Amino acid sequence: MKFLPELFVANARWADDMRTADRNFFAGLAALQDPDYLWIGCSDSRVPANQITGLKPGQVFVHRNIANVVVHTDLNCLLVMQDAIDVLKVRHVIVCGHFGCGGVRAALEGPALGLIDNWLRHIQDVRDRHVDFLAALPDDRSRWRAPCELNVIEQVRNVARTTLVGDAWKRRQPLILHAWIYGLEDGLLQDLPGSCSEAGEVDSVIAAAVATIRSRYLRN
Repeated sequence: MKFLPELFVANARWADDMRTADRNFFAGLAALQDPDYLWIGCSDSRVPANQITGLKPGQVFVHRNIANVVVHTDLNCLLVMQDAIDVLKVRHVIVCGHFGCGGVRAALEGPALGLIDNWLRHIQDVRDRHVDFLAALPDDRSRWRAPCELNVIEQVRNVARTTLVGDAWKRRQPLILHAWIYGLEDGLLQDLPGSCSEAGEVDSVIAAAVATIRSRYLRN
């Protein structure tokens, strides 16, 4: 083994541990993929979906990109969503951001970084929609944390506006969208007020979620 032997050793140890706990574990995985959850998260290596939710392989379908952005022209994300919703019939779509997100910070600070600047423009659009609120925040900690939460809410709105989710709701397929955020400093997930399960409630839920976040930060 020429490169990265330590990872292959770790893999063999993990596979042995899984077989010790359940000798049929891998046979079950090979036979069926049946997750209830689609996770749309950040590519940050510190936010692994399975580990932080305590879920095993096969229990969560995952799409990750810089700053957990959902763009209607991103075929990669849309194809993952289609497979999850139309084929695997997941019941929950979780958009999960995290505090300390480098993509959000880069979008707010605005340095020229090259190709990624085009991607970060989507987060800057979120910033621009809330510019007065962000300017009114009392300290740097709030100014870095609030945009991470607002970005999650905006991406849930984008998920809800896809034809994939809209069509699922039209045919009465059970599907709930969730807005979560993860704390790197404590390892805990928080459920933000942005969950919705039908098209008619999306606008009011998103508006209420934004108002709740604004109120909480300005009160603190």
